[in-house]
Amino acid sequence: MVYFLSDSHIGSRALTDRHAHEQLICSLLSDLGRDATAIYLLGDIFDFWFEYLWQQPQEYTLTLSTLRQLTDKGVDVHFFTGNHDLWTFGELARQTGMTIHRQHEELVINNRRCFLAHGDGLMSTDALRKYPKHVRRRIRQFMFIRRIFHCRPLQMLFRLLPPAWGNRFGYEWSRKSRLKELARPWPYKGEDKEELVLFAKEKETTTHFDYYIFGHRHIELDLQLATSARVIILGDLFKLYSYAAMDDNGNIELRTLDIQNN
Repeated sequence: MVYFLSDSHIGSRALTDRHAHEQLICSLLSDLGRDATAIYLLGDIFDFWFEYLWQQPQEYTLTLSTLRQLTDKGVDVHFFTGNHDLWTFGELARQTGMTIHRQHEELVINNRRCFLAHGDGLMSTDALRKYPKHVRRRIRQFMFIRRIFHCRPLQMLFRLLPPAWGNRFGYEWSRKSRLKELARPWPYKGEDKEELVLFAKEKETTTHFDYYIFGHRHIELDLQLATSARVIILGDLFKLYSYAAMDDNGNIELRTLDIQNN
């Protein structure tokens, strides 16, 4: 089996018991590792991850050891950076043995052509025309912040901060983002307005994929396009507790974790 997970936001200060949440996610990873040949983590696994010059991350001991156990037993674990945990400069791979991906990947998995990405920043060339002015403003603001987050010189400057200062800023920023999303979630916008669906449709005009698999949006979606491609948006492991599984024949399904029995 091959598994796809995203948006667990481990360590979020918006959680009432973040340690119990981390234990739940690690228990799921360990369970999946029993029959997994590969696990793809499609971004925002950590609510905030940053590797400073003076000190490596002190949290997530359980998560890091769980991931190391998976890779040590031969599970092929791939980590796609999201917009909350993109600031890894080698330490995360060293501690866990994971393969780190900093952009989307086009892979063949179980004989299926797959386009994998966290999903932030992906949209069709004419996507903005489909939204009212206030939505376009919000998208542009997000894209501006995203450019700042990905700016290498600014990343290097942030690495010089005392970790206590940087973490205080990073976790507080993430906490406000999670609380805002919980209070005002963005539901599925429909096939003609959902950015990742529009991106997949445009991509299909030049290259066909069997599956487009994304995180980021915190919604569950399994949509078949006219080209027979399927757009899978994984939901999250923060409030929906959903993920996807692909069998050896390349069939994929969304699953929901029964958190009451975990």
